[in-house]
Amino acid sequence: MRVSSVAQLITVLILFFLVLAATYYVTKWIAKYQKQSTFTSNMEVMETCRISTTKYLQIVRVVNKYLVISVSKDSVTLLTELSEDEYEPPAVRGSEPVDFAKEFDKVLERFKKK
Repeated sequence: MRVSSVAQLITVLILFFLVLAATYYVTKWIAKYQKQSTFTSNMEVMETCRISTTKYLQIVRVVNKYLVISVSKDSVTLLTELSEDEYEPPAVRGSEPVDFAKEFDKVLERFKKK
């Protein structure tokens, strides 16, 4: 290989990594910008339940009211309103540590039985 070929290879690699880094940081910046622009303290989607590929049930908090809505491809429909007492936030998943060795043993036993 000639020196010019090695220099071209190094230049292309440096440019590749610069473009890769620029893409990463621009994506992070856009995500941060969109998150800030869509955040409001008066509205929040509390839970979403998928019914089919284009239909969802959502519990939405608007100020101090909880609304159950149906969201589909073409429409959003108010189903009912919940009081603060009726709505129970979901339990935080992953709050208890998981013993992966025990879980793996359970799965392994199921496969051994087959």
